[in-house]
Amino acid sequence: MGIEKSLTRKITLRIVPFVMVLYTAAYVDRSAVGFAQLHMSADIGIDSAAYGFGAGLFFLAYFLFEVPSNWIMPKVGPRRWFARILVSWGLITALMAAAQGPISFYVLRFLLGAAEAGFYPGILYYLTEWYPQRNRTKATGVFVMAAPLAFLVMSPLAGWLLGVTGLGLVGWQWLFVVVGGVAVLLAIPTLLFLHDNPHTAPWITTEEADWIDAELEKDRQELGQVDHGNPFKALLDKNVLLFAALFFPSTVGVYGLSYWLPQVVKKFANSDLHTGLLTAVPYIFALIGIWVTSRWAATFRENWIPLAFIFAGAAVGIGASALVGSPVAQLACLSLAAFCLYSIAGVFWALPTLYVVGATAAVGIAAINSFGNLGGFVGPYVVGVIVQSTGTTKAGMLFLAIVLFLGAAGPLAAKAVKNRAKGGPTESLEAAAVS
Repeated sequence: MGIEKSLTRKITLRIVPFVMVLYTAAYVDRSAVGFAQLHMSADIGIDSAAYGFGAGLFFLAYFLFEVPSNWIMPKVGPRRWFARILVSWGLITALMAAAQGPISFYVLRFLLGAAEAGFYPGILYYLTEWYPQRNRTKATGVFVMAAPLAFLVMSPLAGWLLGVTGLGLVGWQWLFVVVGGVAVLLAIPTLLFLHDNPHTAPWITTEEADWIDAELEKDRQELGQVDHGNPFKALLDKNVLLFAALFFPSTVGVYGLSYWLPQVVKKFANSDLHTGLLTAVPYIFALIGIWVTSRWAATFRENWIPLAFIFAGAAVGIGASALVGSPVAQLACLSLAAFCLYSIAGVFWALPTLYVVGATAAVGIAAINSFGNLGGFVGPYVVGVIVQSTGTTKAGMLFLAIVLFLGAAGPLAAKAVKNRAKGGPTESLEAAAVS
């Protein structure tokens, strides 16, 4: 146990902060379009429904290219592949400044999704190469804190950049150029400092790398983890499809809220900077939520019940935000929603990595994320259609609340399957994963 504590701490300090920076950049990239909408829609002539459709096209491309991306990544190495992703998405984000109308906006959003595909599940897979299962939940929980941290950083920055003009560019164009440029620059430290696995890291001793290998092998034996001869068999695994379905409502909520939150807040703000500062408030609570819930969920052998409670809390918060009248109460409800919504990922992703390893894990995680992330298309688009037809964001928020309430039922149904199963403490879902 002596080596475990010191080694886990060393890995966490060397790897997790760096991948958090990379993932923060990814989420800053994604969130930019929500803030740009405050002025971009009028400048290039697209309405709320069209803007929501364009924002969601990112996830259609993500869906199509994520599994191939994660299949390639183990072959070329995470270090090179992550750098490629950073450069490609950074350049395309910068090109968003040149969008002239709906078609160019749609094309660039689709290309951006294709460029970024595989990044998030790639990092999840990357962590499976460094941490035994018992240490992975907390590491994942810390890593996913990057999502609300990105919005926390982005909100005031975007509010300020929207007021910048110069060199023939207006504020929303500068927003895309700056965000894209940062992503490209991050490819350099990625190539220099990231290592593909413990055996290639000079700061890991041979003894430590061998210990990690031994612990990962114990996980495979004790948990019945699967590495299919053909990793694409993971696409047909019933468990992969189940987890994708469970993940879908959370992405509807996360991206539906994140893309439209600036529009909600704008109604009681008096400037772009004020909008950005107020938009940051819910993400402070999101950071707290991830920290609290990842530790709470770690006390459970299985995360089904915590996941259901967190879904329900998100539904209550986002639904109440549409019903209360005062700006303070509305912001408080949105903060509750963010507290829960961004906590889902850390709790959820501790489950799929129980079942598959190796190349199968890379493809399986990507498949879950890609199918689940179709919610990133549904959320912004449907909310956009609702806003366009009603003239208000309230009905859109109620739609998200209904989806999240349905999402809370998924983990409970999975738990019910466990209780009906006959095979001792190993639940039927686990049995399906290894059959």
